[in-house]
Amino acid sequence: MADLTTEFLGIKSPNPFWLASAPPTDKEYNVRRAFEAGWGGVVWKTLGSEGPPVVNVNGPRYGAIFGADRRLLGLNNIELITDRSLETNLEEITRVKKDYPDRAVIVSIMVPCEEEAWKAILPKVEATGADGIELNFGCPHGMAERGMGAAVGQVPEYIQMVTEWCKKYYSKPVIVKLTPNITDVRFPARAAKNGGGDAVSLINTINSIVSVDLDQMAPEPTVGGKGTHGGYCGPAVKPIAMNMVAEIARCPETHDLPISAIGGVTTWKDAAEFMALGAGNVQVCTAAMTYGFNVVKEMISGLSNWMDEKGYTSTQDFIGMAVPNVTDWQYLDLNFIAKAKINQEDCISCGRCFAACEDTSHQAIEMSADRVFTVKDDECVACNLCVNVCPIEGCITMEEVPAGQIDERTGKVVSDQYANWTTHPNNPSATAAE
Repeated sequence: MADLTTEFLGIKSPNPFWLASAPPTDKEYNVRRAFEAGWGGVVWKTLGSEGPPVVNVNGPRYGAIFGADRRLLGLNNIELITDRSLETNLEEITRVKKDYPDRAVIVSIMVPCEEEAWKAILPKVEATGADGIELNFGCPHGMAERGMGAAVGQVPEYIQMVTEWCKKYYSKPVIVKLTPNITDVRFPARAAKNGGGDAVSLINTINSIVSVDLDQMAPEPTVGGKGTHGGYCGPAVKPIAMNMVAEIARCPETHDLPISAIGGVTTWKDAAEFMALGAGNVQVCTAAMTYGFNVVKEMISGLSNWMDEKGYTSTQDFIGMAVPNVTDWQYLDLNFIAKAKINQEDCISCGRCFAACEDTSHQAIEMSADRVFTVKDDECVACNLCVNVCPIEGCITMEEVPAGQIDERTGKVVSDQYANWTTHPNNPSATAAE
């Protein structure tokens, strides 16, 4: 049976599933219940400086995007960091870590961008016995307007500076949480590493307005007739998060930087995909808020069963395996040729593939009088649109045209030689093939 035990920055946990810093990890009651359900670790909801805590709104805090079946696809929140006192949080963290020594407990922190503020809070956090800290450089709303959160995460120099302070005043692992609200995530990742950060976590939430109340004419969630931008998370952000994780994992300057992946992890498969792209573990929030803490049981059993099927005995067996296969567009093989193929036994004659291809693609599917749909190989460019709009999984597939055969669309023999845009004759900057 697969062993899901993970070691991230020397921090051991029984599985790679951690709860992200968010409402589910805001208090001792929640975290204890999470650990009893099976979560391998938690990142405690972000702590602020000592003194009067922040004040959250008392109206709606969440907006949502739903699929056709009302499945939650994306969640927007305007909640700030913990509104409970620092002292109360520290006491609870101490008790929880003492009672669950085998679980990872990381403390998220956000204080003003001043050395003294960090110097003051770090010894208090270290005294709790928590395993490490996560620097919240990603929150895009409320706190950013106060010079914290994403306001720090969008400036690499600030990231490096604050990370250096933390390494100076704190002896345990420092994880830097990155904002996605930036052009190139590699720059803040490099800054985190240059500052001595032990790892990065990403992504934090994306700046967003998810909907507008057309009666009140205000963004949702609406508080007293007004709305604001918030942080977007959930399954809808997963593709963005995976790309950013992969960019860091394959960058020569950061490829050895441990990554804790966040962003739309809802199933074991989501976790496995992130880990294949270089993440050492994953953090989850929206799935727990949607389905409750017990969702981790399905994640654990699913990942374990998949690993058994693949012959993986440890998560280390597949972490980063997909990274070498992530490349830039210019290096894709232009001599790889495929064609769509429709399995007539599975086809329900809905016509979606025909409508999509005929109206918006390459007119490569024809419809007979009795609604039989077939692919015209002399027009098909293998764009994959028909596969994606077909409601029957596996009904339409992309089949590679073997080398030596004729591509009916171009009339050329399919080559067995690799070729890419850098050497293509249409490329004005093409170089001679080596």
